Amino acid sequence: MFQSRVEAMALVLPAALFAGLVFLLPVVVLLAQGIHIDGQWTLSAYVDFFAKPLNRTVFLRTLKLAALVTLIAAIIGYAAAYATVSLPPRSKGRIIGLIVLPLMISPVARTYAWIVLLGRTGIINEALVAIGLTDEPFRFLFTETAVTIGLLQLFLPLMIIALISALENMPRDAVTAARVLGANWFQVFWKVILPLTREGLIIGGTLVFTGSMTAYITPAILGGSKVLMLETLLYQRVTVANDLVSASVIAFILMAMAFSANFLLKKIASARGGK
Repeated sequence: MFQSRVEAMALVLPAALFAGLVFLLPVVVLLAQGIHIDGQWTLSAYVDFFAKPLNRTVFLRTLKLAALVTLIAAIIGYAAAYATVSLPPRSKGRIIGLIVLPLMISPVARTYAWIVLLGRTGIINEALVAIGLTDEPFRFLFTETAVTIGLLQLFLPLMIIALISALENMPRDAVTAARVLGANWFQVFWKVILPLTREGLIIGGTLVFTGSMTAYITPAILGGSKVLMLETLLYQRVTVANDLVSASVIAFILMAMAFSANFLLKKIASARGGK
């Protein structure tokens, strides 16, 4: 038994060393720059970061938009995933293919497409003016609304795929049994579907929330300098200000928010599953 464990560890050791050198070491060095300043270990960089009103605004905006995108993606994702798994196998395969298709397209192209749709002379504004809902075009671009729409379109497929997998593993007669016992659709979702698919929600929610926080192209194009988020602020600190200390602080905040979101989703899911 002991010999087999040693052999297993010997096989895993090269991969662990490679991962440590290539992935973990750069992260540790990056994070150390934010707490090791002028030869001293200090948290002054974090205090200075949150002391500035602009940084606090950007932090709260990033948290708000990431949470909003995740919530909307979960609502749409459950409806789309449930409708998809209810289809015949051939139709289900086609729909899943359409869901996966946007992931094969560059995020840059997908984001620039929203400029055509949301611009002052774009399709949406022209339609609103044509049907008489407004006399002048709305300003969609460089707003939080545009960033939210862009991020939702970018990461919604990940949520749907995760929920489809979870719903396919759910007992097929669970919903029917709940309906026979008199539960309405809200009760079926809250007491049957949600607890049985919580793992899919955790995976999808983590992917969408983390992706929304760390995406750069979409906030930079659709938000510009008027809707700064942590990732665009990080880019400015590195390329414009050459402030590696602030960049390290922002990177750590992004990592902490990602792990916190995963932990919170697991807690909520486990609480629902225990009832």
